[in-house]
Amino acid sequence: MPVNARRFIRKMRGGAQAHLLEADDGNCYVVKFQNNPQHRRILVNEFVAAEILAHLQIASPAHQIVRLSEEFLARNPEVHVQTGTRRLPIQSGWHFGSRHPGNPETTAVYDFVPDALLGQVANAEQFRAILAFDRWVANADGRQSIFFRAQLQDWLARPGIPPRKLGFVALMIDHGFAFNGPNWEFPDSAVTGLYPRRVVYAGVRNLDDFQPWIHRIENFPERLFDRILRQIPPAWLHSDATDETGKLERLFESLMRRRGRIAALIEDCRKAPGNPFPKWV
Repeated sequence: MPVNARRFIRKMRGGAQAHLLEADDGNCYVVKFQNNPQHRRILVNEFVAAEILAHLQIASPAHQIVRLSEEFLARNPEVHVQTGTRRLPIQSGWHFGSRHPGNPETTAVYDFVPDALLGQVANAEQFRAILAFDRWVANADGRQSIFFRAQLQDWLARPGIPPRKLGFVALMIDHGFAFNGPNWEFPDSAVTGLYPRRVVYAGVRNLDDFQPWIHRIENFPERLFDRILRQIPPAWLHSDATDETGKLERLFESLMRRRGRIAALIEDCRKAPGNPFPKWV
């Protein structure tokens, strides 16, 4: 069920010029707008990627469709897009929201931690998981993640975690350039999807280290794409919605064919400059 924006908090960094907004469900969302500077398809990519990541059980923020009413926009003139010297108003309607992992006033979120702390991230294996995903969907953007301290029982589906144990958790964010962004295609490159801090791959020795995510991708059910397509707001598609829907369906067909190549796509990363998997023999 979509939620309604009710409070502007702040603008975020990045080319899409997302804003952090509070919604009427009590959660805060990093919201990307239909008329963002990158392209309207960025919202479609974010929504599709979020649904796929949820099925693959890869750590990423919950997502929601966020409605911005004309009344909200009138009350919050800070909500706008800036292109050069031009100030562009945001369209009322449905936009994409990625949930903030807590209260922004009390939960510190970092997009960088030193290498020494990366080794203490409780779910560091998710960097291998997201690499499998990024290779599959041809994410043309650099891999981005956020880190925050939290009670591990709230974020990790693992038995035996002591109650109230705190630790660093990573979430994988920003998937607007999946499918090569607005181009909706799959160019292959040895560096696609690699996290710049190569220490996260220090323990990789072979393809088995990318399980169970390879198996989940290879067996991704085609029927889920039908459900995803039904949930995408028509306003996010081109003015000729029928033509844009057809292009999106063909994109899904290509993605299904790529399932069988996922192991090879991961192995190709060994050809990247400086081989990110030095222990892989």
